[in-house]
Amino acid sequence: MSVDIEKRYKQIMVVSSDVALISISLVLAYAFRFSTLNLSGHWGQILLALPLILLIRISVLALRGLYHGMWRFVSVRDLVVLIEAVTISSLFLVGVLFLFQKLNEYPRSVFFIEWFTAIVLLGGIRLSYRIYREGWFKSTNGSSMAGKHILIVGAGRAGEMILREILGNYRLGYVPVGFIDDDRNKRNMTIHGYRVLGNSRDIPDIVKKYGVEEVYLAVPTATGLAKRRIMLTCKRAGVKFKTLPGVGELLNGTLKISALREFQIEDLLGREPAKLDTASIKAYLRGKTVMITGAGGSIGSELCRQVLRFAPQRLILFERSEYNLYQIHMNLLELFPEVTIYPVIGDVLNQQRVEKTLMDFKPEVIFHAAAYKHVPLMEMNPEEALRNNISGTSNMAHLARIHGVNKFVMVSTDKAVRPTNIMGASKRVAELVCEVAGKNSGTKFVTVRFGNVLNSVGSVIPLFKQQIAKGGPVTVTHPEIYRYFMTIPEAVQLIMQAGAMGQGGEIFILDMGEPVKIVDLAKDMITLCGLEPDRDIKIAFTGLRPGEKLFEELLTEGEEIKSTLHEKIKVAGREEFDEKILMAKLDDLFIALDQNGYTPDIVEKLKEIVPGFQPENGGQRTPLEDIRNTSYEINRISPRDTI
Repeated sequence: MSVDIEKRYKQIMVVSSDVALISISLVLAYAFRFSTLNLSGHWGQILLALPLILLIRISVLALRGLYHGMWRFVSVRDLVVLIEAVTISSLFLVGVLFLFQKLNEYPRSVFFIEWFTAIVLLGGIRLSYRIYREGWFKSTNGSSMAGKHILIVGAGRAGEMILREILGNYRLGYVPVGFIDDDRNKRNMTIHGYRVLGNSRDIPDIVKKYGVEEVYLAVPTATGLAKRRIMLTCKRAGVKFKTLPGVGELLNGTLKISALREFQIEDLLGREPAKLDTASIKAYLRGKTVMITGAGGSIGSELCRQVLRFAPQRLILFERSEYNLYQIHMNLLELFPEVTIYPVIGDVLNQQRVEKTLMDFKPEVIFHAAAYKHVPLMEMNPEEALRNNISGTSNMAHLARIHGVNKFVMVSTDKAVRPTNIMGASKRVAELVCEVAGKNSGTKFVTVRFGNVLNSVGSVIPLFKQQIAKGGPVTVTHPEIYRYFMTIPEAVQLIMQAGAMGQGGEIFILDMGEPVKIVDLAKDMITLCGLEPDRDIKIAFTGLRPGEKLFEELLTEGEEIKSTLHEKIKVAGREEFDEKILMAKLDDLFIALDQNGYTPDIVEKLKEIVPGFQPENGGQRTPLEDIRNTSYEINRISPRDTI
């Protein structure tokens, strides 16, 4: 039987069932009204009214969409729609009888009784079918049933939805045994007959008592600390554990078993999801032409996806890597086929290419994410860091101002604060370039400064995963090194929010939460893989890399920080810098760089612009051998370096 024929057959069966039940409801209405089943004196009225009732009620039920739903998923909303449809059809019936002066021939109470019996019968059969399909008639004593025994952490809405999904899909072979919840008020309460058995400390005992094989954490708002505690408790109990994504990932508001996944390091670093003022973001993106530089990078590609959620008229992807541009373009065409997307191969250092792109597309908003970010590589290639991060930003800012771009948002880094490396110094100069470019300009220049993002290209998370997969060791530069982390989606959301708030000249600072000790991060990742740190996987300390600091900062000395309307976004006080003086200093710097390359003289010129710049190597180029010796190359670690 084809899908269309089967669907039509099911609809006919449902309509036939409703015809029978509506007929029965009318008969029952007369029986209740006259307290007898002997209706010989009323069959004439019944048979005269029945065709009209069937025509009106079936038509209204169909118009309300009740023949397109699936009974096995019937919900409270479906029952409300059913009540509305029966009520409307009953009122319409009374109106028709009144219009044709037939109303006085019928007992008035019959219509009310028939309305009630129709709701009970039509709603009851739908609800009964769902109860049957979900197997709620079976015993809820999970310990005595065959299948994979599941314990659900969180007796809230998400936990209830997961339980309902399990009960409605018996073919999955999952058997819930109950809930645990740290809320004392929920102890011994039940959800669909399944009891709250205890709190998170009781997991080992409950696992042993009920033969639990998997624990599902159904608390999307759980903090990283809470998730870490659950993970370690489940590990001690010797049971597998999964979690729902955070609320930021659950965009469609539905929960399914398929949404459950293994714990990830992002979960253990869990932060409160960012609350966005979507109206303000939509106001400056909707229907606009938006350009993103570095569109194929970690931040740039996520910016593309997030910006497109706010329905711009068109999106310009500006990227010099052909492969990265191809990848993000294909991804966006699949996700957002209705939006016009233009992939443009170009380099921010190529002034002619940038200007032609601005002339051709006339973007109203630019997100400037193109930059070199890898600290050790830039220590080895300082000229490229200076040219790309400073000259590239200067080109973009200058041309954006000339071509009337409304808003220019530059992505910066915490490494621009009291920089000890060339990458950080170059980004601090780029911040100053944007600040002075906004003076006496119609373009609003905004800078957003934040720390590390999880799983970005070159970040420590993918590296640790590779090292664990190879059997270790996991390499950490220093036992006391700390870093701030946030997820790429959260960082991008806050970048867009800061862009909406910016009026020009601000340096917005994202709240990065508490800094994370990298050695603890390594241990958590090893644990997530089901292994024991220092026993199954060794941790090796390799020493700080060139230009690397133990602690990153978000404010330069003397910068004041002020709150904004958004709790996770602060704004730094402006540093007054004359545009002509800055441009003259930069011209002098790049003339020297072109003539002599990267020398201590270049460092001194940078210090004049960024007084806090204190390179650890005294301004000398980092030799290749030093990069090798201090990189994360596990083949170069001797046994005595492990612990």
